[in-house]
Amino acid sequence: MTQMILAAQAAQGGGSMTSFIIMMVAIFAIMYFFMIKPQQKRQKEIQNFQNSLTEGTSVVTGGGIYGTVKKIDLATGVIEVKIADGVVIRVDKGSVFKDMASTPTQK
Repeated sequence: MTQMILAAQAAQGGGSMTSFIIMMVAIFAIMYFFMIKPQQKRQKEIQNFQNSLTEGTSVVTGGGIYGTVKKIDLATGVIEVKIADGVVIRVDKGSVFKDMASTPTQK
């Protein structure tokens, strides 16, 4: 009698391990499609914007400074941004993002 009970518990234990693995795979899939994939898409859009910069483009730096691109040096990865009349700052290409404030919104 005790052997039958122990055998039944062992069979249940094996089933719970399988359901645990299935649950972990499901959680990872949900995390991938709701967190990791959208972040990769956003990162790709930012990189495409940074690679397609032209002079006169409105940008915002990583520090929150708004300006327009004055000069691009692709060899060093440095961009000169005009932030006011006669004021030009040099920033790294990786810290320049699209100026969403000047982009017209669609309704």
